[in-house]
Amino acid sequence: MRITMIGSGYVGLVSGACFADFGHHVVCVDKDEAKIAALEAGRIPIYEPGLEALVHRNVDEGRLSFATELQPAVSGADAVFIAVGTPTRRGTGHADLSYVYAATREIAAALDGPTVVITKSTVPVGTGDEVERILHEVSPDAQVSVASNPEFLREGAAIKDFKHPDRIVVGVEDDHAKAVMTEVYRPLYLNKGPLMFTRRRTAELIKYAANAFLATKITFINEMADLCEEVGADVQDVARGIGLDNRIGPKFLNAGPGYGGSCFPKDTLALVKTARDAEAPVRIVETVVQVNDDRKRAMADKVIKACGGSVEGKRIAVLGVTFKPNTDDMRDAPSLVIVPALQEAGAEVHAHDPEGTEQATPLLPGVTFHDGPYACIEGADALVIVTEWERFRALDLPRIRSLMRDNVVVDLRNIYRGPRMADEGFRYTSVGRPPVSPT
Repeated sequence: MRITMIGSGYVGLVSGACFADFGHHVVCVDKDEAKIAALEAGRIPIYEPGLEALVHRNVDEGRLSFATELQPAVSGADAVFIAVGTPTRRGTGHADLSYVYAATREIAAALDGPTVVITKSTVPVGTGDEVERILHEVSPDAQVSVASNPEFLREGAAIKDFKHPDRIVVGVEDDHAKAVMTEVYRPLYLNKGPLMFTRRRTAELIKYAANAFLATKITFINEMADLCEEVGADVQDVARGIGLDNRIGPKFLNAGPGYGGSCFPKDTLALVKTARDAEAPVRIVETVVQVNDDRKRAMADKVIKACGGSVEGKRIAVLGVTFKPNTDDMRDAPSLVIVPALQEAGAEVHAHDPEGTEQATPLLPGVTFHDGPYACIEGADALVIVTEWERFRALDLPRIRSLMRDNVVVDLRNIYRGPRMADEGFRYTSVGRPPVSPT
């Protein structure tokens, strides 16, 4: 099939490359000429494990290409995916759909045959209706259907998620759209890809409901962690104890500094606004949003408390600044709140992240970035682990202790064990577990 992907950001590029790997012919279109030039030169603008090799292979085999001109790419396409940004509108919390609608108008002007236009971007309920209205307004005689196909990709595991999905949700309103989307995903049938067809509005809501539920699980276990600290319990045992109940499950029950990234903060806020507009408020999700915002600042306070109540003039080493491991994504990362709060309290912050330095540097002014963890830690009064990259899980603890000026470690991801840290001479604070000190 001929597929056009409008937008070559995270969702568009991963989806386009995977569709090409299925055997489809895919053109990724983006107005950013520098981005397209980089992609054509073989440079991948985002970090995602396996993506570079996937893109190069499908470009070399002639199934994947890139363009800045939309009209030639849309002309003759069987399916046109809209995968542009839907950021939060300043001051309102609603999703900004201007990029979606601008792309829709351009697509409408380029249609020249039976085509399905699919919203891949995360969009509020009813967006597909407006996309359909715009298409028929601009091109009244177009043979076009509109579908919703929300993505459920985890950054750091996106290719695996695309090729071995838990579910593929497709919202359609006619048989032609259903037939085309069935063919688009047919290569997954050998993997028994669970293709789920619904009405279009239902598909749009499924994406928001899924992210809100996962954000709620994260926020719930974080509040349990606070309670554990006050009553002397261990949140990791609590999480395991409830996660073994198959009605709850163990995923998203790791206590930490709060959720971030490109989806959860934006989508929970958009769901809250949509629900209020519909006069059906989602009060649990409203609370989740507020609790998560408060938690990031509370993590800075935890570091200050671990340092004896003040970080004035102290050097703080931060390991990990991206919102999660295996990505360079800094969107709504907890570090964007924690680090400035420490700086405001008088700390000198040094940091290391395996992939996030380029993205983080302009967002965290005044921070000194280092190429490796030990250079970052040298001379530090306190070490703070913010992102749980695998390479941070087996650090040389005696070496760290010898490099540090003081012995404070604040582990916001619980990747180390308290007794071991005490044995190595650290005053160790984690999340939802009792602090320990050398005996």
